[in-house]
Amino acid sequence: MAAAGELAGSFQDEVTCSVCLEYFTEPVTIECGHNFCRACISQCWGESEPNFPCPQCREPAQQRHLRPNRQLDNVVQLVKRLRLQAVPEPEGGRVCERHQEALKLFCQEDQTPICLVCDRSRAHRAHTVVPIEEAAQEYREQILSRLQCLRKEREELQGLKSDWDKESERLLRQTEVERQLVVSEVEQLRQFLAEQERLLLARLGELDQEIGRRREENSTQLCEEISQLSALITELEGKCQQPAPELLQGVRSAVSRGEKATSQHPVPKSPELEKRIRDFTRENNLQGAVTGFLEGLAADRGLRRAQGFTVDVTLDPDTANPKLILSEDRKRVRRGDTRQDLPNNPERFDFCVFVLGAEGFPGGRRYWEVEVGDKTRWILGVCRESVSRKGRVALSPEDGYWVVGMRYGRHEALTSPSTILSVSVRPSRVGIFLDYEAGEVSFYNVTDRSQLFTFTDTFSGTLRPYFCPGLSAGGENAAPLIICPVPAQAGGNLCP
Repeated sequence: MAAAGELAGSFQDEVTCSVCLEYFTEPVTIECGHNFCRACISQCWGESEPNFPCPQCREPAQQRHLRPNRQLDNVVQLVKRLRLQAVPEPEGGRVCERHQEALKLFCQEDQTPICLVCDRSRAHRAHTVVPIEEAAQEYREQILSRLQCLRKEREELQGLKSDWDKESERLLRQTEVERQLVVSEVEQLRQFLAEQERLLLARLGELDQEIGRRREENSTQLCEEISQLSALITELEGKCQQPAPELLQGVRSAVSRGEKATSQHPVPKSPELEKRIRDFTRENNLQGAVTGFLEGLAADRGLRRAQGFTVDVTLDPDTANPKLILSEDRKRVRRGDTRQDLPNNPERFDFCVFVLGAEGFPGGRRYWEVEVGDKTRWILGVCRESVSRKGRVALSPEDGYWVVGMRYGRHEALTSPSTILSVSVRPSRVGIFLDYEAGEVSFYNVTDRSQLFTFTDTFSGTLRPYFCPGLSAGGENAAPLIICPVPAQAGGNLCP
């Protein structure tokens, strides 16, 4: 009995409600995984709570959902029985109340200890009866097994909760990036529109001033002519009122002045100003300007989102062509003048002067940047891990390469055939963004934050970063390709 008491005592915490400190009654489980008596948790939450905090860990529940825990209820009943068995026995041991015999047996059907007389009685004759210690041991094993399962379930739930916490943090970081993008882009658009308004209104103001100046000049001239005509009209009207002898005196001069005053004046037209207004309408396409600005914002937005998935990339020396020289930290690669004596292992490129990144990407989103500086030749991107390393290779998506580069004085995407890229600002740093599940590899000119090119394909297997520093060209292109360090605030968004 002492062993039963110790065992029951060890289970005490597992079957005790943290609110009432008694055995669980109708145990229920809430969202955080803790268990309480149904009446206890209902009383704690009340009827008007805005949320439902756990009395044990204080984590709020989203809804008032109580899931009955029947397995725990069974364990409670078992522990109660063990506690009853652990009650100090009277002198001579516990005895049957009816027959005053020692309780040495256990009836499986009635789930109660019985004596030898009870076993022979009609009430238990057809029942399954086992020795009481054997029954206790069997139930001990059941309890221990159930406790093991419950503890394992609790650990799984705690692990799941931790995973959800991490997932929530990752998603919150993404929403924070989007929030910053919205605020930044709206502010940039506001400033752009304000500047466009200022410039356009200034040009219209200049036109207004020119129109006003022309109107003032014409108005002054016409007012003078109107005044002269008014004086002549008054004179001629007076002449007409004179008697014939007086009218005829100087009449020829008066008529001559009247004829001269009736000269033709041009219709009010300003073809030059009309042309300037038409030119303003044609040259100041606000919609086009806004469209171009929004396209630039979209490229910058794509780059900023990609930079949230920055990973640390290093070079794999086992894949490097013998003519390539890697730095000790495996962050720089340049083409040497001589071929090094290196083992021709299966991973190494033996003809093409390439090297791969040490990291393989079987999925997810990854971003890294490479400093190309003033190099006149270089190629960057990703390739399948399974590409051939021996002999000549073709650089195209069909052959497992998604790369862009600078060759022959121009930037191009190595499609089939190659695509010449329009580059307004020569990139000194290039960003590569792999979105495996979306089937995209995007390249960015980090120098002016524009997008260079995006490959769209369906990926399979592992992809790896690809680097080619190009020919040295007599020392003109001898500078290394440099993998840029990961910013301290980057990383942590590696899931698809």
